[in-house]
Amino acid sequence: MTRWGPHRLTAERWRFALWAPSQKVPSLEVEGASPLAMAPQGDGFFHVDAPARPGSRYRFRLDDGRAVPDPASRAQSGGVHGWSVVVDHAYGWQTPGWLGRPWEEAIIQEVHAGVLGGFGGVARELERLAALGITAIELMPVGAFPGTRNWGYDGVLPFAPAEAYGSPDELKALIDTAHSLRLMVFIDVVYNHFGPDGNYLEAFAPDFFHAEAKTPWGGAVAVDEPAVAAYFRENALMWLHDYRVDGLRFDAVHAIGNPMFLNGLARDLRETVGKDRHVHLVLENEANDAAHLGAGRFDAQWNDDVHNILHVLLTGETSAYYRDFADRREHRLARALSEGFIYQGEVSVNQDGKRRGTASGHLPPSAFVGFLQNHDQIGNRALGERLTVLCDMDRLRAATALLFLSPQIPLIFMGDEVGSQTPFLFFTDFHDQLADAVREGRRREFAKFSAFSDETARARIPDPNDPATFAASRPLPGPDAATWEALYRSLIDIRATWLVPRLRGTTSMGAEPIGDMAVAAAWRMGDGRQLRLAIDLAKVPAGLPDMPGKDIFREGERFVARLDHT
Repeated sequence: MTRWGPHRLTAERWRFALWAPSQKVPSLEVEGASPLAMAPQGDGFFHVDAPARPGSRYRFRLDDGRAVPDPASRAQSGGVHGWSVVVDHAYGWQTPGWLGRPWEEAIIQEVHAGVLGGFGGVARELERLAALGITAIELMPVGAFPGTRNWGYDGVLPFAPAEAYGSPDELKALIDTAHSLRLMVFIDVVYNHFGPDGNYLEAFAPDFFHAEAKTPWGGAVAVDEPAVAAYFRENALMWLHDYRVDGLRFDAVHAIGNPMFLNGLARDLRETVGKDRHVHLVLENEANDAAHLGAGRFDAQWNDDVHNILHVLLTGETSAYYRDFADRREHRLARALSEGFIYQGEVSVNQDGKRRGTASGHLPPSAFVGFLQNHDQIGNRALGERLTVLCDMDRLRAATALLFLSPQIPLIFMGDEVGSQTPFLFFTDFHDQLADAVREGRRREFAKFSAFSDETARARIPDPNDPATFAASRPLPGPDAATWEALYRSLIDIRATWLVPRLRGTTSMGAEPIGDMAVAAAWRMGDGRQLRLAIDLAKVPAGLPDMPGKDIFREGERFVARLDHT
């Protein structure tokens, strides 16, 4: 039995649990019934059995009289400050035999449920995406957050799907529909911090955090505390079992203080889920720590390095974290293609001389998720611009071909496939002083950029709390949507036909610069055939080299992919 959250005892009786080591006698309030004192169970947990049924609203009352939601609430009524709701996870699945798809088949589109119209809005996009050849969607975090608009990384109740997106059953219907179309569903989970509004944990469980270990969000989450580790483990298992998702993407794990927690969590999840299902675990890790990747651990990591060097090559931007990729550009791209990480222990100028990363050349290409854009890389820009408005289309088409036809796992952001030119902006739904602090803090953040060095320029940065900022972030098709969609469909079909059946067992044969901003790379595929790619991102291409094999794709004088027998 899980330790956190409500558990069914009979049809109309449930056991409620709360970890509240700082409390003496917390109580349970089920709406319409008298409060019930909770009994201590040891290790800081309290339990009480009470009449309830699915849909019953409840909350906890602390020693000081404050009412708080269940930190493991499976649904909320009235927002993150409101009532928790008892949820019965019984659901009439239409795809009970779905076991997922192998990782090598993953072609991922990241989506934000809110700007697409909630869980129902995402579901309406699935048939189109499946027809394009996408094999997985990745939902940005869906756990409950304050207000109705948020990226999801300010969530405070990670077990409860956000009310603004829909009910638990509506999320299950989305996942069921995806599976009926042979689409995998991944969910982004945040285990490194909680948002600034609606997190009550410190009021009754201060041991949930290490106050002395500072992070950008306050005290570090105490994942070495057994009750805290159980909280996140049970959350991950809820998504995998109750919602039948096909995988999880773990946000910013470099901000989780205990790396042993991560590897133990991966092991526990795999052992619990079993060998029959394809379940995929992916990291975001600025530290580039290859030790987390491999058999029995995590399948892959988002490869920021490959994004960063391609962004520099495409746009010429070299400020902020792009400083680390400003020189030796073609050499850096060659390393990203042949070894995954560019930074494998080298000094990072952007991180004030700190060494970043570990050796990654021993890992298969599929241990890295490559992308040209994602929510961070667009939305963390002051004005949220996409590459479609930052660089010329010829070079962007070549980089898109590289993304899909290299052996790393490709990820695109919603709207990429239709050449969207609408921004994806940072948006929240905070109020009063917190809203002011977020708006002004974001503008200060960009003061170090030359384009926003004066106050007048910074005033142009959209207010995250303005509903118009959210509305402007919907991914509308660009003026040449049909052209982009045709390119994506062609590249995905080539990848599915020529690469995916051969990806398992693929190893790098090396990569090297072949000119200014031009690189050639080769891999020995799992069946022994050789894949060779060449890309030229110079403003005036010098011409692609002659390579062995037969063309499987060519994009003018900027990109070619060839496949050959050994």
